[in-house]
Amino acid sequence: MKTIAILATLFLSASFAADAPELAGTRGKVGTLENPKLVHRLEITRPGVYENFRVDAQGKGGNIVKITADDVTLRNCEIFNSSGNGVGVFGTRVVIENCRIHHLLSGTFEDQHDAHGITGRWGDVTIRNCDISHISGDCVQFDPDRKSRGSLTIEHCHLWAGPLEADAPGFKAGQSPGENAFDSKTMPDGERNKLIIRHCHMHGWSQPSQIQNRAALNLKEHIEALVSRCVFDDNEIAIRARGPGGRGDARVTIQDCAIYNTQVGVRAEDKIEQFKISGMAWDPDVQSRIERHGGKDLPGYENTGEHEAPPINDLVAKPKP
Repeated sequence: MKTIAILATLFLSASFAADAPELAGTRGKVGTLENPKLVHRLEITRPGVYENFRVDAQGKGGNIVKITADDVTLRNCEIFNSSGNGVGVFGTRVVIENCRIHHLLSGTFEDQHDAHGITGRWGDVTIRNCDISHISGDCVQFDPDRKSRGSLTIEHCHLWAGPLEADAPGFKAGQSPGENAFDSKTMPDGERNKLIIRHCHMHGWSQPSQIQNRAALNLKEHIEALVSRCVFDDNEIAIRARGPGGRGDARVTIQDCAIYNTQVGVRAEDKIEQFKISGMAWDPDVQSRIERHGGKDLPGYENTGEHEAPPINDLVAKPKP
């Protein structure tokens, strides 16, 4: 058995690290390039490529970058210093890539209000190679209005929470704001929204926090979700998968992910009806691997190929400045 575990660990490490692009997290340049254009708000109403903007919201609220057109690419931008959302997506066929989004803070640490990194409506949206942190809502949340259908892909992103280095309005240095790396909200029925999250590094969603059950992924409501080759570290809950009830009936598949230094690795709730896990790698510092809440029966539950996790540095790309 020990030999099998060692071989499985080596296989996972090789599958993640054979090519640098396959490591979890960002790769290459993230943020602005040389000589970015400084603006305080950006409204995109026409198709096209919009790149190299430094968007300093100067503490203002609303959607600091608002995309209402279809066929838009937002690339190599820095979006920060807001009491509202970094990017609001209200078009389809939208790509957001190589962007750094941070310090979107509303309310106080004790009474946080939502300020998300990227939010908006489902609809053929791709978020790629972005670094999002220090928000008082979620790094990514779709759709707070519960009025849209479509798909969302998040890949090679660094979605994290951590202590503020300096005081900010309503918050003090050392406090760690934010709720989740990702949170799903949908219409209650009809066609399921499609969610893909792959090759992402999500960490820091731990206590102390203003909310209970702080999780990297809060997968709920009417979605079909595939999470693959992601790395989770230092979270209260890495993956929260929620079944039928007031928060919907997610269908969730987890493939070849790794969880480190976490209180609860996977929390399955409300008798989730379709929940499949394969190839999960576990660090010894995960206190509880899988917990069930709201009922022990999980129709359609599968869990195969569990094994010991390799060193986390074998799986995570080093962020570049």
